[in-house]
Amino acid sequence: MGALHVPWARRGFTVLSGVLLTGFALSGCASSHAPTAPSSQAPPTAPSVTPGQPMTPAPPGGPVPSGFTATSVTFVSTQEAFVLGTAPCSNAACTSVVRTLDRGASWRGLPAPVVPLSAPGGTGVWGIRFAAPEHGFVFGNGLWETTDGGQHWTSAAYPGGSILSLGTIDGQVLALTAACPAQGGCAQPGTLLRRPLAGGAWSQVTAVRIASITDATDLIATQAGVAAVLDGIDVVVTSNGGITITRHVTPCTTAAITQESSVAVIAPDGLALLCTGQGFTGHTVKTVYIGSELGATWVKAGMPGTAGDGGTIAAANPSQLVIATASAASWLDYSSNGAARWQTAVTEPDGGQGWADLGFTTANDGVAIHGPAARGFVGQLMLTEDGGLTWHQVSF
Repeated sequence: MGALHVPWARRGFTVLSGVLLTGFALSGCASSHAPTAPSSQAPPTAPSVTPGQPMTPAPPGGPVPSGFTATSVTFVSTQEAFVLGTAPCSNAACTSVVRTLDRGASWRGLPAPVVPLSAPGGTGVWGIRFAAPEHGFVFGNGLWETTDGGQHWTSAAYPGGSILSLGTIDGQVLALTAACPAQGGCAQPGTLLRRPLAGGAWSQVTAVRIASITDATDLIATQAGVAAVLDGIDVVVTSNGGITITRHVTPCTTAAITQESSVAVIAPDGLALLCTGQGFTGHTVKTVYIGSELGATWVKAGMPGTAGDGGTIAAANPSQLVIATASAASWLDYSSNGAARWQTAVTEPDGGQGWADLGFTTANDGVAIHGPAARGFVGQLMLTEDGGLTWHQVSF
């Protein structure tokens, strides 16, 4: 599951942090404000807030830019969310940020960093994460931070490379980075880094072998105070923000399975693992395993349908799981019985535009981006209120 959503067990939020003002764009069009010189002061401290409580007063914002499409979403409570996207404008970059305080019933436009969107591994940005209503981040080929709910953004110091995915637990920021050259692809291995949310130096947690950057923002799975990252045939797990880690071998090593595809945290000590292999013409054989003791032991749970190349798995609760996958179309597959049996919940006949930021904010409420705008696609925000069985598009 993507590192973007409100955990339903232990509280913890997703985010990354940083330092220096670059100017911003309101409602999707570039600002003419000159960059502010770097400050010699220490990085800003994360605001003291109660996780899940809306900021009071919330930034007023402005109208949502006409034609806004989404590429990434982050929830800071069951009702409050921020969405990164783009909209037509006369002065590039046209990157936009919008916010809801009522789970998508209404939206307001906010300033955004003046930087273009791009697909993961490109030259722009592709992800957004907020740790609290005031404190959030936009990331990709660079890092931008806000400490006032999106009213102002600062360019943040980080070790370099592309930030493929972000997450935070226990007051620590996790960043999965890799060197991704302009000609495409990302060098192996990537690096999992951490730093205190309140500021400070970055430290390496571990090197990570990254299987795919198709759903890059979902590479760090966080839930229930636990973060999990796939590293080749292993899973790396931490319950203290990367200060210490546990590594376990996954069962994605048989002759019929070529690689791990995705991992989700389903309980304080439980994981769900999607393995894929035996690809054939827009299909892959998929197997889901459930892990206990944070991956120390695994049990084969079931086999979803073969349509789609690989996929991303997320869990509303230990019983209800969803897989996002795509090839000739885009699908959301759903299980109501702990991955034993699967059915197709959503079919989008879109030529394979795919998904981003699949995850859950409660044991019932979930979210996904269909056709991320950073890839030039439709950029639709999808919500579910029944654990992933049915989904509907939200209007901005």
